[in-house]
Amino acid sequence: MKVRISRQHWQALLDELNYARSQRHLLTYRALIERLQLPAPAMQTLVAALEHLAALDARSEQPLRSSLVISQGASRLPRPGFFECVVRLGRFSGPIDGIAAASWHASEVARVFEFEYPQES
Repeated sequence: MKVRISRQHWQALLDELNYARSQRHLLTYRALIERLQLPAPAMQTLVAALEHLAALDARSEQPLRSSLVISQGASRLPRPGFFECVVRLGRFSGPIDGIAAASWHASEVARVFEFEYPQES
């Protein structure tokens, strides 16, 4: 199933991530879905958009803004699919559910907080 996000929702996603970055905060998938008011299938749409953004950031050799989105659970990490995506993009190698993944994620979040992204993204 191919999932698409509207231009309006895409821009709202970029705006939310930029605001979170400027405030040095992380967002949960659930909070982002609610803020963006994504239509069903909301989680699949959000995940597809975040993976697309990760690919764009990777291609531009920028820190991955999608790393700012985490699960509500105690781990405070993105869902396993995020780590599978960053492995495919060549940004991370190793077990997707271990200390190396958590450490890589913390490092990537710090890089996102410090990076100045071009305005047009």
